[in-house]
Amino acid sequence: MDVTIDGMRFNVRLDGPETAPVLMLSNSLSSNLAMWEPQMAAFTQRYRVLRYDQRGHGGTQISPRPFTMDRLADDAVAILDALGIARAHVCGLSMGGMTGMSLLRRHGKRVDRAVLANTAAQMGPPDLWNQRIRTVRAGGMEAVVDATVERWLTAGFRERAPEAVAAIRGMILGTPQEGYAMCCAAIRDMDQREAIRTIENPVLVVIGAHDPATTPQAGAIVEAAIPGAKALTLDAAHLSNFEEAEAFSTAVMEFLVEMP
Repeated sequence: MDVTIDGMRFNVRLDGPETAPVLMLSNSLSSNLAMWEPQMAAFTQRYRVLRYDQRGHGGTQISPRPFTMDRLADDAVAILDALGIARAHVCGLSMGGMTGMSLLRRHGKRVDRAVLANTAAQMGPPDLWNQRIRTVRAGGMEAVVDATVERWLTAGFRERAPEAVAAIRGMILGTPQEGYAMCCAAIRDMDQREAIRTIENPVLVVIGAHDPATTPQAGAIVEAAIPGAKALTLDAAHLSNFEEAEAFSTAVMEFLVEMP
């Protein structure tokens, strides 16, 4: 379905029992809501799963103006408002996890529990992001797809799961280059390292042991900064929900029903 937020059309999808608690999923840079397919069979057994495409990704329009990570968090809350959802669990990976951190800081009362997967509170240096922006504007997503797949997935997974790799490449290549570039700028300008110390919600940080993008060290910084946060390390690179799909799904579902 389409939901209008900030004058833009957002692509949103709901699956699972209508009366179940809501679990909102937020996608990574250069992917779309299909990135959560490995989790859907498990998550929809217990939750009303709300997926959406971030600005300039998938079926959501490209923003007419630059934006920040806080704007991406406000988008998520506006989607909840549009659907009449008062509170939800949240799970985001990479950029989705960054969105989740901002959501917890700015709108913590709208969130029950949160999973922040393969993410970081700050990702420098700026030159890295500026180069990616220049590269994709000059050569399109074809210019970054190979390097992205190598960062996202270990060599072993790429060898044994060619169908999954093809699906992931399709998501990357299907991302509008300007949508990618604008989200790169939002990540470049983000620094939530101190601000996330104010988060009060229960949080699980999922870390990929072989993640070269949001490294285990970056995940440890997030865990240490958020009071009471827990961490889980999976034998994966950046896209841990693909490489360790069953372990990822199980960990998220167990965390969401833990007693306080």
